[in-house]
Amino acid sequence: MKVKILRQQHPHAEPYWQVFEYEGGKDASVAAVLDSLNYRDDIIDADGNPTDRISWECSCLQGMCGGCAMVINGVPRLACDTFLKDLKGDLLTIEPLRKFPVICDLVVDRGIIQENLKKMDAFIGEYHQDSEKNHELEYQIGRCLKCGLCLEVCPNYVKGEEFFGPLFANDSYFVASRSKGDKTKIKKEYEQHFAKGCSKSLACMRVCPVHISTLASMAGMNRGIRD
Repeated sequence: MKVKILRQQHPHAEPYWQVFEYEGGKDASVAAVLDSLNYRDDIIDADGNPTDRISWECSCLQGMCGGCAMVINGVPRLACDTFLKDLKGDLLTIEPLRKFPVICDLVVDRGIIQENLKKMDAFIGEYHQDSEKNHELEYQIGRCLKCGLCLEVCPNYVKGEEFFGPLFANDSYFVASRSKGDKTKIKKEYEQHFAKGCSKSLACMRVCPVHISTLASMAGMNRGIRD
């Protein structure tokens, strides 16, 4: 299988495509493919040219940390949770997430996610016991990896300057449901930085690795805003 990777040596360098040959089995994950390509000391591309190791991030390799988020065959996915046998064709194309600044190769800076949550004070504070009927959604939201896949696929998200994206909607619902304090601020921030900018494509729900129902979060927050 040929593996085509969009590489970039540093944040200010020009990106370029480089092709590699992978000779392993189809049961391998994309993360395993990248690990295999980096295994040798003398790494060469498909044309026999020596090259540097491919930079990419990972931690758990079990779909729990979100570190290996990237664009695989045009779709934002986790590399550890995407397997060759589930992909079509004999060409594997890998790119970094495009909505975040590239640091090197497939490594991007997703710091804007945490910065926006801090800016909006999206934390619970004094705990409030919510109704049991909301526990399943709250559990889903609590598993959010902050991987950025939902932001990558969202047609309305651009650099997080005004529209903060689906994960902010989910965290807003979580805070509004679980915080005992005044919820006015988080509801106002939700309306300003999500509700006004969302076109409801719901692409975020299709790529979420932990299957968070952002639509349910939106419904809960919109009811709260009207109240």
